[in-house]
Amino acid sequence: MNSLVSGALALLAVLGTPLFIIILAAAAWGFWVSDINLMVLPIELYRLTESTLLMALPLFAFAGYLLSESKAANRLVRVSAAALGWLPGGMILIALLACAFFTMLTGGSGVTIVALGALLLPALTQAGYTERFSLGLITTSGSLGLLLPPAIPLILYGIVAQQMDIPGVDIQSLFRAGLIPALIMIFALWILGLWHQRHQAVPLIPFRFGELMSALWEAKWELGIPVIVIGGLFSGWLVVSDIAAITALYVLFVEVVVYREVPLRRLPAVAAEAMKMVGGILLILGVALAFTNLMIDLEIPSLVFAWVTEHIDSRLVFLLFLNVGLLALGAVLDIFAALIILVPLILPVAMEYDIDPVHLGIIFVANMQIGYFTPPVGMNLFIASYRFKRSITELYVATLPMMVVLMAVVLLITYWPQMVLWLV
Repeated sequence: MNSLVSGALALLAVLGTPLFIIILAAAAWGFWVSDINLMVLPIELYRLTESTLLMALPLFAFAGYLLSESKAANRLVRVSAAALGWLPGGMILIALLACAFFTMLTGGSGVTIVALGALLLPALTQAGYTERFSLGLITTSGSLGLLLPPAIPLILYGIVAQQMDIPGVDIQSLFRAGLIPALIMIFALWILGLWHQRHQAVPLIPFRFGELMSALWEAKWELGIPVIVIGGLFSGWLVVSDIAAITALYVLFVEVVVYREVPLRRLPAVAAEAMKMVGGILLILGVALAFTNLMIDLEIPSLVFAWVTEHIDSRLVFLLFLNVGLLALGAVLDIFAALIILVPLILPVAMEYDIDPVHLGIIFVANMQIGYFTPPVGMNLFIASYRFKRSITELYVATLPMMVVLMAVVLLITYWPQMVLWLV
């Protein structure tokens, strides 16, 4: 009977049934056969509302969607070009920082490719970089900001860990831990770009102080957003929900009142789109937490740990297999679904190997970040294919060098926990 139900759920998943229904059905079946009252399912959904972190999720999402509706991307690229265009590989650094900054603000990897692709691809090719390299760089850079605050994946990881009563996991610590790895990824891709252009003379953009001041003045309002987020984070004066509320109000004022790029009549539609995404995440999160409780009741994490320790007796080997598994899963699962489904299973096992839960969160998101452009079904590959009218196989080849470099950085993140936890 169990195999019949499992087969039916697998068939529903293949047919495109929403993920939360699959998880809910699996949890309900598991509780029913275990003689556990099914009222545990609505109780888990209600228990989710007790998390104060939940307020940050819709507020940051709303701010991100507002920014994606405005011309913030153009202003950020102009500032980057004026400040960094004179450096060797300056155009590469401009693309990397603009993409990372925009993804950090909007929380959406695909949004960054759509918003900045039309600006950056011609700029890179006109600067002397090959089209293949430029395509690979933009496709890869679309997910670079997922480790920078206010990173929605890190907030989601923190919510799941806190619902599991894991000590020492707070959002401020996750945000701080993500800063250095994100900067190293940007620096590593810049070095790759310098190596790529080693045999060709790429023209530099002359530095003009007046242009820099003009660009900074034009983008001054957007440049205030990281000041609010990072200042509130490191000052200790504000909690994450406070930072989210101030950020959302600030972005609303800037884009609607100051720049007037988002008309009032568009606000309901923008809010609806943002809340659709948040609602989907929360629905999956609620039923996944119920499924997590089922796994705990059935002692599945203990069984998984026993199996893992029987076959893997080294912490270093476990971390290597963890990276391989997360990269594979990142290629087929959305980052939010992966966090909600896999963290409850992996986190207890990792802690048995004495892996810091904050460190694990950075490893998890860093791997999922690469999963966005990992064949066969990395989401960024399809978005870039649609945006630039290029074949998927062409993008596979274009992103391969960047993938190798970022995998090396992920190994550095994995095996050098002091670097990740230094700011924590």
